[in-house]
Amino acid sequence: MRDENIFTNEIILAWLKYFADNTPVALEKIKMMDVTKKDKNLIPAVESNKAVMAFMEAGDSEIFYHMWSAGLGECEVWYNEGSEPSGPIKHDKVRDMINRGINANAGMLVVNETARNVSKTGLDSTGSSNRGAGSEIRSVILSKLNIAREDTVCVIGGESLAIEAAFAASEGTVIAVEYSGRERDRIEEHVDFFDLKNIAIRDHVDSDTFKGLPAPAVIFLVASATMEQELEFLLKRNPKAQVVIYTLDITVAGNIRGILEKQGMRNIEIIQISVTRLDSKNAFEPQPSPWIITANALD
Repeated sequence: MRDENIFTNEIILAWLKYFADNTPVALEKIKMMDVTKKDKNLIPAVESNKAVMAFMEAGDSEIFYHMWSAGLGECEVWYNEGSEPSGPIKHDKVRDMINRGINANAGMLVVNETARNVSKTGLDSTGSSNRGAGSEIRSVILSKLNIAREDTVCVIGGESLAIEAAFAASEGTVIAVEYSGRERDRIEEHVDFFDLKNIAIRDHVDSDTFKGLPAPAVIFLVASATMEQELEFLLKRNPKAQVVIYTLDITVAGNIRGILEKQGMRNIEIIQISVTRLDSKNAFEPQPSPWIITANALD
């Protein structure tokens, strides 16, 4: 069982002083992450912060390989060889560390000079079905979801959207539900590529598969034949959840208000989004135009 108190305040302060005394990095630029306490995602944090001080648990043998695979090979890592904030400090590029792992409970400082302090949205759609939802559409959906970093988010049929939600809910939990084994495999590939720790993948929605998982504050569904049952189950767990539904079917969009009101939802908004792209032949090519429905039970 993981020790929840590996890094106490006293130990964290000692590591801070160690890095302050031995590196040129200004402390006000540092984001701190205790990866041992919560299922936090190091790679998205490094992508969006100039300097990340990560407190790591011994035993992660592939962390630097995952960082390199995600395009962070030029980042610089400051570290020492032991589990105490003392002694000689080393620094290497991530690309030179892919064959080593974390061999002690210790802090490390990762510097990314090209970091951009923005949320990661709109993943490349290559190899992803997404039911016609391109990166532009998913960016709009994410803005409607309005995910906070500690939220529990349930994504049903969203695939890449579940990965983007995991970046946004960096200190929360994402429950990704996919009925298709192929879609679950794709999510697993993304989870492995980004070394994500905060995603739980399920093959359907019921009390057994959701046992032990927190109630979602945010729910996203691709409209389907099981949508009403899914909503009923999830909203019993949290009647005040924010709900966002995606559909390409105008009939479903027209009937959705009654379905949501039956579940106690209010503040219902229905919009349609259109995206047109200029193709290689200099012709405008319209993309699928989904309906996006948002609702909650708040007055």
